Amino acid sequence: MADLLKYLPTTRKETELRGWDEVDIVFFTGDAYIDHPSFGAAVLGRVLESAGYRVAIVPQPDWHGDFRDFKKFGRPRLYFAISAGSMDSMVNHYTAAKRRRSDDAYTPEGKAGARPDYCTITYCRILKQLYPDVPIVIGGIEASMRRLTHYDYWSDKLMPSILVDSGADILVYGMGEKPMTAISDVLRDGGPDMQQRLHHIPQTAYLTTDASEIPVDAIRLASHEEALRDKRVHAENFRLIEIESNKIHQSPIVQPVGKQYVMVNPSYLPMTTEELDAIYDLPFQYTPHPKYKDKHIPAYEMIKWSVCMHRGCFGGCAFCTISAHQGKQIVSRSKASILRQIERLSHLPDWHGVLSDLGGPSANMYGMHGKDLSICQKCARASCLQPAICPNLNRDFEPLLDIYRTVDKLPYIKHAFVGSGIRYDLMNETYARQLITRHVSGRLKVAPEHCADNVLRIMRKPLWANYLRFRDLFLQINKESGLNQQLIPYFISSHPGCTKQDMIALAEETKRMHYRPEQVQDFTPTPMTLSTTMFYTGINPYTREPIYVARTAEQKKQQNQYFFWYKSQNHHKS
Repeated sequence: MADLLKYLPTTRKETELRGWDEVDIVFFTGDAYIDHPSFGAAVLGRVLESAGYRVAIVPQPDWHGDFRDFKKFGRPRLYFAISAGSMDSMVNHYTAAKRRRSDDAYTPEGKAGARPDYCTITYCRILKQLYPDVPIVIGGIEASMRRLTHYDYWSDKLMPSILVDSGADILVYGMGEKPMTAISDVLRDGGPDMQQRLHHIPQTAYLTTDASEIPVDAIRLASHEEALRDKRVHAENFRLIEIESNKIHQSPIVQPVGKQYVMVNPSYLPMTTEELDAIYDLPFQYTPHPKYKDKHIPAYEMIKWSVCMHRGCFGGCAFCTISAHQGKQIVSRSKASILRQIERLSHLPDWHGVLSDLGGPSANMYGMHGKDLSICQKCARASCLQPAICPNLNRDFEPLLDIYRTVDKLPYIKHAFVGSGIRYDLMNETYARQLITRHVSGRLKVAPEHCADNVLRIMRKPLWANYLRFRDLFLQINKESGLNQQLIPYFISSHPGCTKQDMIALAEETKRMHYRPEQVQDFTPTPMTLSTTMFYTGINPYTREPIYVARTAEQKKQQNQYFFWYKSQNHHKS
């Protein structure tokens, strides 16, 4: 029983053990509940708990039958909070070929089917049916990346803001600690101006019919209906959204939909190191809730011995949602905070002295920022690395190398590996040597994505020559150090702008280099990325020029087959 009190409650029994007669906030999540800072519901629950709120969590509620999971805590004092989980539910459920996946890494034993399609919408509709007068706050990657008109690959439709179909009262986008705390405070305090104060919370979106709420400095997008009629309109809408989202100081964004307006407030300023440290110092147990007992949860096993050292990514890859969700600015934890987490991990019962990852969204961006921050304050570039590395970027690796060396010397550390992705275009030889000789577990995975420079430019990835230089450096350092490690490249097929000729070139290049690609990704359009906008519209939003798209299932399959030139059935392809 004592162990149950160390976790956020998931049942009435657990709230009774605490002596609670009611709950302030009930979280519903499409993931299993793992009390670890890599999982959003756990983080937000702990943050709100530390602010004095009584928080309960319902992981993977059964949405069939009598909805008993949605009623187990009754009516919360403040609101319901909903997240589909760590992934968009449709990405979680379906492959790029739109085939249903047979497993779910965020579910005990990897079982599929523990969450519905369009999870956020389904949970919202059930709760609105059961408790129509209780506010609902939605967030997480699914809500965040669907906050405005977006292309949904699985229905092959342009869909309005998820606020429209879900009926939620307010949406939190990006990393939610600050807006969720502010929402909780406003709803707790109440008052005649409560609605007005809610509608001014940064990093939130809501629906309104009142045009007078639109700020004079708002970026006005074309309506959802106009975007439906003209793909060029949708492409231009995306361009405006991305430019504004990449700024530190943003303007509000408004989009008409039917007789309503979707109002998107500017985001909070990036967190400070002290604020991020305070989150990681919360009393996480770093394990799944005891209700799962000895069940295997694949996503937990992947991150069990990992340490995330920063948030944000300034790579700006066209197909990636990290910077769109976490932000472009790097917010790094202090060395002391990182060491405290490692020390806590070392006390877990099955600790064996091996860290699987000292990383982050891009492992080697830790501590990096603009040399002159006043320049960053005015910048709207999507990437600090493409088409060329920003001259204002401070690329000092010493703070990161200092952490690596310090961790290596800890008495309870046998090995500390870097498992997160690295940017090889953002590297010097000193860092590469430390990484390759001390922190690679035999195979280093990198993501060149393609070899055709015209495709790489569209992807906002470094040109192929950058990969070749890094490969040569990797081989050189291995030879000098007496190591026999492998460099494993990841590639993507059927990305917008990639033609049959480009895939032939990639097949020939990998064959020449004696690569037999293991990690092959057929491009999957995910909501609200540049690549997805190009896939749907056939237009580059920034140049307004048409772009080739392998759109049909057959076209995508043909491109993917070029990766496997070494299979006899594909010999005629290359």
